[in-house]
Amino acid sequence: MILAGQAKEAIAVAAAALGAGELLGLPTETVYGLAADAENAVAVARIFAAKGRPAEHPLIVHVADAATAAQFAGAVPAFAQALMRAFWPGPLTLILPRRAGVASAAAGGQDSIGLRCPAHPVARAVLSACAALTPPVRGLAAPSANLFGRVSPTTAAHVQEEMGLDLLILDGGPCAVGIESTIVDCTRGQPVLLRPGAITPVALAAACGEAVLLPQDLADATPPAPRASGTLASHYAPRARVRLFTAAALRAALQHEAAQTADMAVYARTLTPTHAALGPAQHWRQMPQTASDAAQQLFAVLRELDRTGVAEIWVETPPDTPDWAGVTDRLQRAAA
Repeated sequence: MILAGQAKEAIAVAAAALGAGELLGLPTETVYGLAADAENAVAVARIFAAKGRPAEHPLIVHVADAATAAQFAGAVPAFAQALMRAFWPGPLTLILPRRAGVASAAAGGQDSIGLRCPAHPVARAVLSACAALTPPVRGLAAPSANLFGRVSPTTAAHVQEEMGLDLLILDGGPCAVGIESTIVDCTRGQPVLLRPGAITPVALAAACGEAVLLPQDLADATPPAPRASGTLASHYAPRARVRLFTAAALRAALQHEAAQTADMAVYARTLTPTHAALGPAQHWRQMPQTASDAAQQLFAVLRELDRTGVAEIWVETPPDTPDWAGVTDRLQRAAA
């Protein structure tokens, strides 16, 4: 059932459902989440079951503010506090040491926990209403509202299509960011980027005053990264096979392979169907020129092309620049 997320009555119904241990399709600025009370182990188990997600794969917990985050995190380093001040509410998840005895199921049993403060007004209204319940619901575990490993949903209709008619869903409109949050590991003494997103490493470093490393930059003696959402090699995948091409390789493939691979679709940034000598494509979508616009529509386009029933989706690889890293990451995992 889909309810208008802006309605006060819908927010109240949603908060009551969460307080009763039920699941909710929750709009955020990144993607729609499948939300439950992060401290209710039975409700969290329902998330894993509904998604078909391994129980040891941790969930991100959504909180209203930094003060609430401190109720889940055992320690918050100074650089993490600076990142919260700069980017919360917003599309940034911080992996922090987990407070003992709190949200173990949502954390996949790890001694760390991923925390995010969403910016979407509907998500924030739900968090506020949940905090006013008796007893209060302090945080919402909310992975993307789709089957594990599949394309994330960016509209309420996507959630219903994926999770069924019985799920209560708040409609907050299309997601503004369109890809999942940037994830920064804050458990190893310095910020380490685990998943790229809309916030670039340059922006992160400028905000916290420290270089943001990649896992491969760390010395062998450094403890391994905690498990984090959306970091498996294969993820965000439609049913159709996704193939990535440079512009030149895509042009050549369209000229020489398309006749033998008619059951395909194309998502290209610099090439168009009118380019001379390009072979026919059954379905063609033009990728926006800016990274933010491409991110906002990426999952919706993959879903749209997948619904046509094609066997393959051919995608032009985005530019190799920091602003495109989040889009490139999702495409590489979809193609893995």
